[in-house]
Amino acid sequence: MIGYQPCEQRAESTRKRKAKRGRMARKGWKERAKRIRLLLLDVDGVMTDGRLGFDSAGREFKFFNARDGIGIRLLQEAGLKVGILSGRRAKVVELRARELGIDLLRQKIRDKAGVLEEILKEEKLRREQICYVGDDLVDLPVLTRVGLAVAVADAGPEVKAAAHFITRKRGGRGAVREVCEILLRAQGKWQARIQKFFPTPSE
Repeated sequence: MIGYQPCEQRAESTRKRKAKRGRMARKGWKERAKRIRLLLLDVDGVMTDGRLGFDSAGREFKFFNARDGIGIRLLQEAGLKVGILSGRRAKVVELRARELGIDLLRQKIRDKAGVLEEILKEEKLRREQICYVGDDLVDLPVLTRVGLAVAVADAGPEVKAAAHFITRKRGGRGAVREVCEILLRAQGKWQARIQKFFPTPSE
Protein backbone atom coordinates (compact mmCIF):
# COMPACT_ATOMS: atom_id res chain seq x y z
CA MET A 1 0.00 0.00 0.00
CA ILE A 2 1.34 3.45 -0.92
CA GLY A 3 1.54 5.77 2.06
CA TYR A 4 -0.44 8.99 2.04
CA GLN A 5 1.50 12.26 1.70
CA PRO A 6 -0.09 15.53 2.84
CA CYS A 7 -0.40 18.19 0.12
CA GLU A 8 2.40 20.24 1.69
CA GLN A 9 4.83 17.33 1.63
CA ARG A 10 3.94 16.41 -1.95
CA ALA A 11 4.46 20.02 -3.04
CA GLU A 12 7.84 20.15 -1.28
CA SER A 13 8.91 16.87 -2.88
CA THR A 14 7.91 18.18 -6.30
CA ARG A 15 9.83 21.40 -5.70
CA LYS A 16 12.98 19.48 -4.74
CA ARG A 17 12.74 17.23 -7.80
CA LYS A 18 12.34 20.23 -10.08
CA ALA A 19 15.28 21.98 -8.43
CA LYS A 20 17.41 18.89 -8.93
CA ARG A 21 16.51 18.83 -12.65
CA GLY A 22 16.93 22.58 -12.99
CA ARG A 23 19.81 24.99 -13.26
CA MET A 24 23.30 23.58 -12.92
CA ALA A 25 26.42 25.69 -12.70
CA ARG A 26 30.11 25.19 -12.14
CA LYS A 27 31.80 27.00 -9.32
CA GLY A 28 32.98 30.44 -10.37
CA TRP A 29 30.37 31.10 -13.06
CA LYS A 30 29.31 34.38 -11.40
CA GLU A 31 32.84 35.75 -11.60
CA ARG A 32 32.92 34.77 -15.26
CA ALA A 33 29.54 36.48 -15.82
CA LYS A 34 30.85 39.74 -14.37
CA ARG A 35 33.42 40.02 -17.16
CA ILE A 36 31.03 39.49 -20.09
CA ARG A 37 30.69 42.29 -22.65
CA LEU A 38 29.26 40.32 -25.59
CA LEU A 39 26.53 37.67 -25.62
CA LEU A 40 26.57 35.39 -28.67
CA LEU A 41 23.55 33.23 -29.43
CA ASP A 42 22.94 30.20 -31.59
CA VAL A 43 19.52 30.26 -33.29
CA ASP A 44 17.93 26.82 -33.73
CA GLY A 45 17.51 25.23 -30.31
CA VAL A 46 18.48 28.40 -28.41
CA MET A 47 16.50 31.35 -29.74
CA THR A 48 13.93 28.83 -31.02
CA ASP A 49 12.86 25.38 -29.82
CA GLY A 50 14.80 23.76 -32.65
CA ARG A 51 11.88 22.86 -34.89
CA LEU A 52 12.01 23.89 -38.56
CA GLY A 53 8.81 24.85 -40.35
CA PHE A 54 8.17 25.39 -44.06
CA ASP A 55 5.12 26.68 -45.89
CA SER A 56 3.84 25.34 -49.22
CA ALA A 57 6.17 27.71 -51.09
CA GLY A 58 9.20 26.37 -49.26
CA ARG A 59 9.63 29.45 -47.07
CA GLU A 60 11.10 28.70 -43.67
CA PHE A 61 9.50 30.01 -40.49
CA LYS A 62 10.54 29.96 -36.85
CA PHE A 63 8.97 30.90 -33.55
CA PHE A 64 10.84 33.25 -31.21
CA ASN A 65 10.13 33.99 -27.57
CA ALA A 66 8.93 37.52 -26.74
CA ARG A 67 10.45 37.40 -23.25
CA ASP A 68 13.82 36.57 -24.77
CA GLY A 69 13.49 39.74 -26.82
CA ILE A 70 12.84 41.88 -23.75
CA GLY A 71 15.86 40.32 -22.03
CA ILE A 72 18.05 41.14 -25.03
CA ARG A 73 16.82 44.74 -25.02
CA LEU A 74 17.58 45.09 -21.30
CA LEU A 75 21.07 43.72 -21.85
CA GLN A 76 21.70 46.18 -24.68
CA GLU A 77 20.44 49.08 -22.58
CA ALA A 78 22.95 48.07 -19.91
CA GLY A 79 25.79 48.48 -22.41
CA LEU A 80 26.36 44.84 -23.41
CA LYS A 81 26.35 43.79 -27.04
CA VAL A 82 24.43 40.83 -28.48
CA GLY A 83 25.28 38.82 -31.58
CA ILE A 84 23.89 35.82 -33.45
CA LEU A 85 25.83 32.89 -34.92
CA SER A 86 23.97 30.31 -37.00
CA GLY A 87 24.94 27.42 -39.22
CA ARG A 88 21.79 27.98 -41.28
CA ARG A 89 20.57 30.99 -43.25
CA ALA A 90 17.01 32.22 -42.88
CA LYS A 91 15.38 35.51 -43.78
CA VAL A 92 13.30 35.41 -40.62
CA VAL A 93 16.48 35.48 -38.53
CA GLU A 94 17.57 38.66 -40.32
CA LEU A 95 14.17 40.18 -39.54
CA ARG A 96 14.36 39.18 -35.87
CA ALA A 97 17.90 40.56 -35.55
CA ARG A 98 16.81 43.85 -37.13
CA GLU A 99 13.81 44.06 -34.81
CA LEU A 100 16.08 43.65 -31.78
CA GLY A 101 18.76 46.01 -33.02
CA ILE A 102 21.33 43.23 -33.40
CA ASP A 103 23.84 44.15 -36.10
CA LEU A 104 26.32 41.38 -35.32
CA LEU A 105 24.75 38.59 -37.36
CA ARG A 106 26.59 35.69 -38.97
CA GLN A 107 24.63 32.99 -40.81
CA LYS A 108 25.47 29.86 -42.80
CA ILE A 109 28.63 29.37 -40.75
CA ARG A 110 30.75 26.31 -41.37
CA ASP A 111 33.54 27.19 -38.93
CA LYS A 112 32.10 28.78 -35.80
CA ALA A 113 35.45 28.84 -34.02
CA GLY A 114 36.96 30.76 -36.93
CA VAL A 115 34.10 33.26 -36.90
CA LEU A 116 34.58 33.71 -33.15
CA GLU A 117 38.20 34.71 -33.72
CA GLU A 118 37.10 37.22 -36.37
CA ILE A 119 34.59 38.73 -33.96
CA LEU A 120 37.18 39.02 -31.20
CA LYS A 121 39.39 41.06 -33.51
CA GLU A 122 36.54 43.18 -34.88
CA GLU A 123 35.08 43.97 -31.45
CA LYS A 124 38.50 44.23 -29.75
CA LEU A 125 37.46 41.81 -27.04
CA ARG A 126 39.09 38.95 -25.18
CA ARG A 127 37.68 35.45 -24.97
CA GLU A 128 36.85 35.86 -21.28
CA GLN A 129 34.53 38.74 -22.22
CA ILE A 130 32.35 36.51 -24.40
CA CYS A 131 29.32 34.45 -23.34
CA TYR A 132 28.00 31.91 -25.83
CA VAL A 133 24.74 29.98 -25.59
CA GLY A 134 24.43 26.70 -27.48
CA ASP A 135 22.54 23.43 -27.58
CA ASP A 136 24.26 20.96 -29.90
CA LEU A 137 27.59 19.49 -30.98
CA VAL A 138 28.26 22.19 -33.60
CA ASP A 139 28.42 24.71 -30.75
CA LEU A 140 31.25 22.98 -28.88
CA PRO A 141 34.11 24.71 -30.77
CA VAL A 142 32.80 28.05 -29.49
CA LEU A 143 31.66 26.91 -26.05
CA THR A 144 35.14 25.61 -25.26
CA ARG A 145 36.77 28.91 -26.23
CA VAL A 146 34.71 31.54 -24.39
CA GLY A 147 34.67 32.99 -20.89
CA LEU A 148 31.15 31.84 -20.06
CA ALA A 149 29.77 28.79 -21.87
CA VAL A 150 26.03 28.26 -21.44
CA ALA A 151 23.94 25.24 -22.43
CA VAL A 152 20.15 25.37 -22.58
CA ALA A 153 18.17 22.90 -20.47
CA ASP A 154 17.47 20.55 -23.39
CA ALA A 155 20.99 20.65 -24.85
CA GLY A 156 22.88 17.48 -25.67
CA PRO A 157 24.90 15.79 -22.89
CA GLU A 158 28.25 16.70 -24.45
CA VAL A 159 27.21 20.35 -24.60
CA LYS A 160 26.10 20.35 -20.97
CA ALA A 161 29.41 18.77 -19.96
CA ALA A 162 31.30 21.64 -21.62
CA ALA A 163 29.13 24.37 -20.08
CA HIS A 164 29.86 26.57 -17.09
CA PHE A 165 26.12 27.16 -16.69
CA ILE A 166 22.99 25.23 -17.70
CA THR A 167 19.70 27.09 -17.86
CA ARG A 168 16.46 25.94 -16.27
CA LYS A 169 14.56 27.01 -19.37
CA ARG A 170 14.59 25.17 -22.67
CA GLY A 171 15.67 26.65 -25.98
CA GLY A 172 12.99 28.93 -27.41
CA ARG A 173 11.17 28.77 -24.07
CA GLY A 174 12.91 31.52 -22.15
CA ALA A 175 16.51 30.26 -22.00
CA VAL A 176 17.89 33.45 -23.58
CA ARG A 177 15.93 35.62 -21.16
CA GLU A 178 17.35 33.60 -18.27
CA VAL A 179 20.89 34.16 -19.51
CA CYS A 180 20.28 37.90 -19.94
CA GLU A 181 19.04 38.06 -16.36
CA ILE A 182 21.95 36.17 -14.82
CA LEU A 183 24.42 38.43 -16.65
CA LEU A 184 22.67 41.60 -15.49
CA ARG A 185 22.34 40.35 -11.92
CA ALA A 186 25.98 39.25 -11.78
CA GLN A 187 27.06 42.70 -12.97
CA GLY A 188 24.74 44.50 -10.54
CA LYS A 189 22.67 46.04 -13.35
CA TRP A 190 19.36 44.20 -13.06
CA GLN A 191 17.50 46.50 -10.65
CA ALA A 192 18.46 49.65 -12.53
CA ARG A 193 17.25 48.19 -15.81
CA ILE A 194 13.83 47.05 -14.56
CA GLN A 195 13.10 50.21 -12.57
CA LYS A 196 11.40 51.81 -15.58
CA PHE A 197 8.66 49.16 -15.46
CA PHE A 198 7.53 50.23 -12.00
CA PRO A 199 5.17 53.22 -11.84
CA THR A 200 6.40 56.24 -9.94
CA PRO A 201 4.10 56.99 -6.98
CA SER A 202 2.11 60.16 -7.58
CA GLU A 203 2.95 63.01 -5.29
